[in-house]
Amino acid sequence: MAVVINTNYSATIASNNLAASNSSLQKSLNRLSSGSKIVTPSDDAGGLAVSMKLSAAAKRQGAVATNVGNSVSFLQTQDGALKVAAKVLDRMSELKTLYVDPTKNSSDLANYDSEFTALQKQLTAITTEKFNGVTLFSTNSLSVAVTDDHSTSSAVTLAGRDLSDATDGIGTLTATTVSSLSGIDLSDITDAIQNVATMRAANGAEQSRLGFATELLTANKANLEAANSRIVDVDVAEESTQLARWNILVQSGTAMLSQANQSAQTALKLIS
Repeated sequence: MAVVINTNYSATIASNNLAASNSSLQKSLNRLSSGSKIVTPSDDAGGLAVSMKLSAAAKRQGAVATNVGNSVSFLQTQDGALKVAAKVLDRMSELKTLYVDPTKNSSDLANYDSEFTALQKQLTAITTEKFNGVTLFSTNSLSVAVTDDHSTSSAVTLAGRDLSDATDGIGTLTATTVSSLSGIDLSDITDAIQNVATMRAANGAEQSRLGFATELLTANKANLEAANSRIVDVDVAEESTQLARWNILVQSGTAMLSQANQSAQTALKLIS
């Protein structure tokens, strides 16, 4: 090779190699410090696009799980009210049985009627209970989405339960025309107990389904996060090895560039 002064090819090559090694070293440092393989879009444009979609889907799964949890709370509150209503009805049936005792005088019967009317008011109060402003007992059903695409085909319907209904609820006992135990039959109370029992059974079935829906949402969210992790999360062990490699190359490249810059001094010896 000719000995020249104006062009130092070796130094140019060494400089380019050093710049490439230093760039790779900076990328390794950025990846390890951020914990992500994709620090800039240019690192993996396609992977970044997929990652954004997976991340958004995982967050939607979490939001749907929160909504389902609120629906479960609604059902639990509703069941709590039904449980109390059942206890009130149990007491009413007991009062009715005591009321027909022929040995009771008019004062005794009046006392039983007094408690009965108080229990009527409590039942009426239960029928107006609300959860976060939403009426617990009405004819309106609630549709709860259990997928992140809000599909109506897979939505869970919470059936409307009109506790004040005379046929399917307890309306026979809370009617304004009923003011004493003499105005009702024991069958009216037992029918009301059966209606409340049916409502609680349906409520439990809905809670059970929502519980499995929540389990599926939780599993889906975890799997989506794992899929996203494989795209964007850095393998610390592998990247640490790369960091050591680029660190050595930068150091050796710096040393070789220094040697290449000094090689031009050979020409001085020829003209001195």
